[in-house]
This record gives sequence, structure tokens and C-alpha cells, in this order.
Amino acid sequence: MEMTKAFLYGAAALVFMHGLIHLMGFTTYWQLAEIKELPYKTALLNGQWEVGDSGIRLFGALWLIATVGFVAAAYGLLTQQDWWQAVMWGAALLSLALTALDWTVAFMGVAINIVILALLIIMPRLPL
Repeated sequence: MEMTKAFLYGAAALVFMHGLIHLMGFTTYWQLAEIKELPYKTALLNGQWEVGDSGIRLFGALWLIATVGFVAAAYGLLTQQDWWQAVMWGAALLSLALTALDWTVAFMGVAINIVILALLIIMPRLPL
């Protein structure tokens, strides 16, 4: 397999997996399951911003939207759709905001979002 195809598949896998990880936020904040590493709470920004039960459900719904965006973007990237970059930009920026608001448990997501945003800048310059 040529290097650019391996890079393409690796990038799509990273984006797909990152998207699936967002299901943890949806599941937790909709109280569909308990996840030890991501406890239910109703405050963001390390407890500084109380959003209540309704606010945290909205926050959880945004995690689901990020999931759908990343999974769709990974598919679009692999199949070379015209729209994949716009969807990935939107999902990555949304995810960056979500992970920053939930920094205490989602700090690694910030780093992964920065990598994804860097890939979005680099990939158009690659001969894929």
C-alpha cells in the first residue's frame, strides 16, 4: 500500500474512533449508562458553570452531534466526497468546544481535536 493511502486510512480511522468516543459524553449526560471515567454532573468548566439537568442533556446531545459529524466525515474522507472537509471542520470545532468545557475528564480530546484540525490543514496539500 502506498504511503498516501496508508495516511488516508489512518486519518479516517482516527476520526472515526474519535467520533465513537463522543458517544461516552452522550451516554453519560443522558444518563443512559454509568461510565466510571466520565461521571454524571450538571456543571461544566470544572464545576464553575452550573447548567442543570436540562443543560447537561443539551450538552450530551451536542456530543451525539459531534459523533455523527466525525463518523460521516470519516466516511466522506474514505470515499473522497466533496463535503468531507466541511463536515470535519464543523465536528472538530464543536468537539474542541465540548472537550474544553469538560476539560477535567476530556482533556485528551482537546489534543486529538488539535491533531484533526492540523490534518485538515495538511491533507489538501497531499497527493491522495
